Amino acid sequence: MSELKRHMGLFHLTMYGVGLILGAGIYVLIGEAVGIAGDSVWIAFALGSIVALFAGLSYAELSSVFPKAAAEYVFIKNAFKNNFFAFIIGWLTAITSIITAATVALGFGGYFAEFVDIPIITSAMGLLIILSIVNFVGIRESSWTNTIFTIIEASGLILIIIIGFTFSSPEPVNYLESPSGFTGIAIAFVLIFFAFIGFEDMANIAEEVRKPRKTIPRAIILSVLISGIIYILVSLAVVRVVNWEELATSAAPIALVAERGLGSEAHILLSSIALFAITNTVLITLVAGSRMFYGMAREKVFPSILGKIHFKTKTPWIAVFMILIISLAFTLIGDIVIVANITVFAIVITFAAVNLAVIVLRYTEPDMERKFRIPINIGKFPILPLFGLGISIYMGFQFEIEVVLVGLVIIGIGAVFYKISKNSTTKSSNISQI
Repeated sequence: MSELKRHMGLFHLTMYGVGLILGAGIYVLIGEAVGIAGDSVWIAFALGSIVALFAGLSYAELSSVFPKAAAEYVFIKNAFKNNFFAFIIGWLTAITSIITAATVALGFGGYFAEFVDIPIITSAMGLLIILSIVNFVGIRESSWTNTIFTIIEASGLILIIIIGFTFSSPEPVNYLESPSGFTGIAIAFVLIFFAFIGFEDMANIAEEVRKPRKTIPRAIILSVLISGIIYILVSLAVVRVVNWEELATSAAPIALVAERGLGSEAHILLSSIALFAITNTVLITLVAGSRMFYGMAREKVFPSILGKIHFKTKTPWIAVFMILIISLAFTLIGDIVIVANITVFAIVITFAAVNLAVIVLRYTEPDMERKFRIPINIGKFPILPLFGLGISIYMGFQFEIEVVLVGLVIIGIGAVFYKISKNSTTKSSNISQI
């Protein structure tokens, strides 16, 4: 029996997923993507939607079988029977959550500085502390906060869609034109995939979801579809209002579109909504990261103290505190685009492993009950995870060498941590037998 409280149903979990996806990525990275892909940036978002859906379906099937915290670790461990491989995938998920939370919090500091004259790092740290308190108080409070913020941030993007499709564009937009051809679209696709990641963290709060074997698969698929449609419509809308070359040089491209369509006051409105979007991303990332630490502690691959549940709030309070401390340290990292690529690199490795896990389990555990089963199969073999695996491998070769090296360093640190943790566990076991 889990010690965590099961508060979340389909609506809150879907809102949680949409909030995870519709976060800071679209507000910050669409300008960079437009600069690479031009008016055809919508194709990059369409490709991102397809890849996210492939991965989402794999997460949905595995979550219907293993509805536990530390989901990726549990999936890989059961599929490959290899503790080290499972640990590395879990490690990548947890660490990238921390890095993302810290970096996006700095993005909050940048936006907040437009309203209040406070140093960026100060407001970033303040945000991390406040949201960690919300995380500690409980999943019910976190889910309600997330739901409200998700509605606010989605309304901002819907406003951009309305502006775009009602705006009288001075020149016709060629949605198939890219300054660098398909190569530019492919590069933009890899970059904007950061805007899609997050839904995978839904699986990590499985022990706080009602009827998780049915609820999690449905919520994952719904959240990916809803977010993908909104993203594609936004990418079609923005280039109708502002020339792609101008969007590429803007620090706040979404706010620029609103200002061009509705006037200067709209810039303030969209900047305010961006604050909610960024806050939501940080909150959900902190929640998911702490549950990953908690789950891996329960699996005895992280220190057991991280698995302690607070007697009153029923949350993994030590893990929450640990995530906060590390996130505060990571606020010293700067450029969100660089960190976005590092995060996507780690996620691509995770998605490849999860897609492969679905295929392996179809053969090693064919009789296992699956409340959700990925469609389109040839006998036991699932076709869509194969496409997901292939695209993940392709994406893995698209990163700059600096990003790959940082990713490998993170993996190396995880390997050392695993070795130390394993030795510690072995010694404790030997002592208990004396």
